[in-house]
Amino acid sequence: MRWDTPAWLLLLLVVPWLVWRARRPASRAPAVLWVRAGGSWASRGVAAAVHALEVLPWLGLVLAIVALARPQHGLRQSETETRGVDIALAIDVSPSMRAEDFRPRNRLYVAKETAREFIRQRAHDRLGLIAFAGSAFTQCPLTLDHDVLQDLLQGLDFGMAEDGTAIGMGLATAVARLKDSRTPSKVVVLLTDGQNNRGAIDPLTGAELARTFGIKVYTVLVGRGGVVPVPVDDPMLGRRMQMVRMDVDDETLREIARRTGGKFFRATDPSALMAIYQEIDRLERAPIRSVEYRDYRDLGPALLGVAALLLALYGLSSATWAFRSP
Repeated sequence: MRWDTPAWLLLLLVVPWLVWRARRPASRAPAVLWVRAGGSWASRGVAAAVHALEVLPWLGLVLAIVALARPQHGLRQSETETRGVDIALAIDVSPSMRAEDFRPRNRLYVAKETAREFIRQRAHDRLGLIAFAGSAFTQCPLTLDHDVLQDLLQGLDFGMAEDGTAIGMGLATAVARLKDSRTPSKVVVLLTDGQNNRGAIDPLTGAELARTFGIKVYTVLVGRGGVVPVPVDDPMLGRRMQMVRMDVDDETLREIARRTGGKFFRATDPSALMAIYQEIDRLERAPIRSVEYRDYRDLGPALLGVAALLLALYGLSSATWAFRSP
């Protein structure tokens, strides 16, 4: 609420003086209703109603003065403008991700579930999905259609590429998806459980490509090194759990993150992996600018209309028997 010309409100100070000057002697006050009904005076309630009618012109004057001050009611509207981050999720789907040290689920299952929650938190960002094993491929290009992305993430499974772990190829494929982006922030989240043993591109070469295009890489090493339980299908005994030794290469992942300005994380259980995604979510937030608009509606014309109505009602009443003395 605001007043466009508040100086007019000073006239309200004159109104009490005008009322005092216009006051009539009590013996002639029109508020006394001299109407006889069956030999008795009219009820006090009717007299009070006539007294209320006397107030109408003064109330109309007050409303007219307030209308001249132009009271305005403001309607506030706001918009939130965000600059999104382009993020490519590169997820290892090699056979070693079958390891069930993230009991009761395997590494890939937990990686997909935590990535799903991460996607839900990034409503304003374009996200893409890269899968890699012995080779790399784009499962989903950068998109704001996160429903489609979630469906394609759910479809990630073993056997989509030949065996092996081509970390360099996975990173290079993610860089290829991001390099032409015009957003100020470009990020790769690279999740793997092993060491590079396939592919034509070395992981550190992929890191240099990312740095060249201003892409930050967060590397996540999932699972424990050493001997871990892995389900295998035996033609005679069916599926059984076998303890398999798996080596990891955390030094290479640390170096990738260092060269690109990202961070290295290690997740040994589902809760740790979820915490890692939450930290990445906090680190990679685009600036948010709030724009506020105000639209004011002038109440003056409505008040003038009410004042005119009150004066008309007073004029009509004064022309009738209600204000005539006997």
